[in-house]
Amino acid sequence: MRRKFYDLYQAHQSPVAQQALERIAQLYGIEKDIRGRSPAERREVRRARSRPQLESMHAWLKTTMAKLSRKSDVAVAIHYALERWTALMLYCEDGRAEMDNNAAERALRVVALGRKNYLFAGSDAGGERAAAIYSLLGSAKLNGIDPEAYMTSVLRGIADHPITRIGDLLPWNLFPVTAAEEAA
Repeated sequence: MRRKFYDLYQAHQSPVAQQALERIAQLYGIEKDIRGRSPAERREVRRARSRPQLESMHAWLKTTMAKLSRKSDVAVAIHYALERWTALMLYCEDGRAEMDNNAAERALRVVALGRKNYLFAGSDAGGERAAAIYSLLGSAKLNGIDPEAYMTSVLRGIADHPITRIGDLLPWNLFPVTAAEEAA
């Protein structure tokens, strides 16, 4: 939703888009305050602080929409937001959820930036091998393991490793999480 209002503001300096962005910035401020807290705490803060702001924004969007031509760029942005409102509200009820999908988009950026490079994998098999390596490196990152250390460890030991136990070389098996790390 934010992207639609941001693009609208950049293109037309729309006061409605500016106000929407300011309201969204307040929600991001709440998220900044609760970052790192437990899911239960995040849910409670969102219910107490974010939900009322979202309800106010919903009413404001509906009121503003009623004053606009349905074909205007502002109306399109508001309609986009209102159509997705139920999904937007879900993050207030689940402390594990994030307010946006920025983390997922950042993770996929590597794929988008490398797309042209994949054309030079040499063959379909080369492309499949590159995909497997990217998957392993991504899994290492998701498990809090330095990808370079992981690959170095695998490459040092793979020549003597039995093929029947290749699963032992997966990131979470090669660098298991200790009980102390898991508790933290």
